[in-house]
Amino acid sequence: MDPVIIVGAGPVGLTLALALARQEVPSVVLDEGPGKDQPRLARTVVLREDTTALLERLTGTPLSEAGAHWAGWRAMRRKQVMREVTFDDAAQEAEGREGVTNPAPLHIAQHVLTGALRAALADERLVKVAVDSRLDAIEQEASGVSVHTRGPKGTWWRGSYVVGCDGPRSTVRKLQDIRFPGRTAVERHAVAALRVELPWEGQALLHRMPPWRTSRPSGGEVTGRPLPDGIWRLDWLLPPGKDLVTPELLVTHVRDTLAGWSTGPTPPYELLDTGVHTVHHRLARRWRVGRVFLAGDAAHCLGTLGTHGLEEGLRDADNLAWKLASAWHHGLHEALLDSYQAERRAAVAARLRAADQALPLLRGGGGLRAYVPGSARGHDALLIDGHLGQGAIGAPGTYADSPLAPPSLEGEVPVDTPRGAPVMDVRVTAEDGSFVRLRDRLGRGALLVLLIAPGTGVWDRKHWATAGIMPRLAAAVTALPHPAELLVAESYPGASAHSVLLVRPDGHLVTALSGVRPADLYAAAEAALGGPVKATKTSKKAKADKEAEETEAAAGSR
Repeated sequence: MDPVIIVGAGPVGLTLALALARQEVPSVVLDEGPGKDQPRLARTVVLREDTTALLERLTGTPLSEAGAHWAGWRAMRRKQVMREVTFDDAAQEAEGREGVTNPAPLHIAQHVLTGALRAALADERLVKVAVDSRLDAIEQEASGVSVHTRGPKGTWWRGSYVVGCDGPRSTVRKLQDIRFPGRTAVERHAVAALRVELPWEGQALLHRMPPWRTSRPSGGEVTGRPLPDGIWRLDWLLPPGKDLVTPELLVTHVRDTLAGWSTGPTPPYELLDTGVHTVHHRLARRWRVGRVFLAGDAAHCLGTLGTHGLEEGLRDADNLAWKLASAWHHGLHEALLDSYQAERRAAVAARLRAADQALPLLRGGGGLRAYVPGSARGHDALLIDGHLGQGAIGAPGTYADSPLAPPSLEGEVPVDTPRGAPVMDVRVTAEDGSFVRLRDRLGRGALLVLLIAPGTGVWDRKHWATAGIMPRLAAAVTALPHPAELLVAESYPGASAHSVLLVRPDGHLVTALSGVRPADLYAAAEAALGGPVKATKTSKKAKADKEAEETEAAAGSR
């Protein structure tokens, strides 16, 4: 079968290529550029725990060593500290020990992240990166897709699917005539990366309405985020309009801010990089047209109020990869592929709506200000949600209303993870008896079935693998309509002993059952795959039913 063609070699496209390769699906990455990225310390990304784990799993690289895990975070208004957060010890999080309830975000330069992805792809036999390849045509057929690139190495490429990861000006989106409505320049920030010593070592800072504001308003908001080696990224919210950010204005912002944050003389600094970050809010009408998909900034633009759009692009790649892999290996399944748009577009749309509703309150533009009561402290709380990845503005979406959600099951029980939400990371015992992290088993294309069995962690596997309910559960897992891996955990938050959790390949909870219930487990697995596969290949259940009928017929004829 033909490879998946990925248009765009940014973090989202490279992540998707690696995720497909981990599931034995070949791909071709069309890179418009020369195959390397210019170092830019003023262009960084903040990654939460789930996206950091995804990237480290795919690259095999401890990104914590290339970025900075924040020790804490504080929000200030004028001279008052409004809120302080202390994150769990970064080393504890890196080791994956239990009890990490408030993990520290990872702040990393984007070119460093992209470099780690490119290094991982260099050793990947299933991925071909075609540099200096600019897309200019797509032709779809029932059996696949052909794309044409122009440039020094212009040629035709044949693929099974095409995924446009080519940014907000996506050629793939334009060639498919997909509308991209929304708002332009919702926010603008002046950005500077500098090496300096600040009073809050290792802590990120959001400062609203700082007392040193000049007569020319700068938006009244500055954010400081630490990087390794004593480097900080500072962002100043700019007033509405398209005024040019001159070097003189930027240096004034730097000096005023450093002086305002220092109790003594202004600390010396080294200016390393500058830029202007413009935030747009846009959402593509469709994310799938036949065999063509959109992901990342090609499908959505998000980033106001402290939110981070790249994370949603990485979640796009994680969601789409296992569905494309299933279709590539087991045959086209329309309902499963359609669920990509249904799940991901709904999740991003909810965050966009929340941000758009909060913007008039936080930026003083009227609108909801007249209808929604709230003090300045309450408005600050909305902004804090975006920076900390909480609430409607900042928290990643769940897939509770997904078309892949199973119907109500008789044996379903609640756990601390809602249906459709990402599972928590716990230590599990794999089928070979080794101890691993639950997240380490994700992204392989298989469903995960997790049995909660207290005490098994101190037993030799040979003593419990064939005892109690294990044989019956193992048989139920073998009969599922998709490859699945059986794991065992000592505990899981909110789950009672002998609960059975079904987890999708991208780490979202399908259901939790009370004990071994083969019928419920099969029904939930079938729903998570988009329902019965309407393809030429016969499902395991149908094949088993047919064999049983043939056996009965043969017995009756004797």
